[in-house]
Amino acid sequence: MASQSQLNTLIELAQRETDDAAKRLGAALAAVAEAKQKHQMLIGYRDEYAKRFEAAQAAGITPMAYRNFQAFMGKLDNAITGQQEVIKHAEHRGAQEKAAWQACERKRMSYTTLSKRAAVEALKLEAKRDQKQMDEHAARQAYYKR
Repeated sequence: MASQSQLNTLIELAQRETDDAAKRLGAALAAVAEAKQKHQMLIGYRDEYAKRFEAAQAAGITPMAYRNFQAFMGKLDNAITGQQEVIKHAEHRGAQEKAAWQACERKRMSYTTLSKRAAVEALKLEAKRDQKQMDEHAARQAYYKR
């Protein structure tokens, strides 16, 4: 039974590890979603700014305003590229956290399986002991009836 207690302790520890890994995975997935949302926001802002520029250009625009637009669009493009990198890193971290969670879950399941096997073995052993006692009792009864 001491080994069953040790297995239960290992299962509890593995469950805590799995829970912690699941929390980290959740945070990583939330970071991916947030990064993608910011990326979409930047693209939307860039498209909106380009439309405003086209309207301003149709009405007439100064060379200075044109240069300012070009510079600002360059900064937006850089921000979009940077956000794509943020997404890439967040997705990589998400994949790592998923792998870590899966490893923790496998370990927890292994301990649970070992615990179940040990419990089944203990039941078999107990049944065997009970059967032996019943056989001995029946043998004594038969001996005394003679």
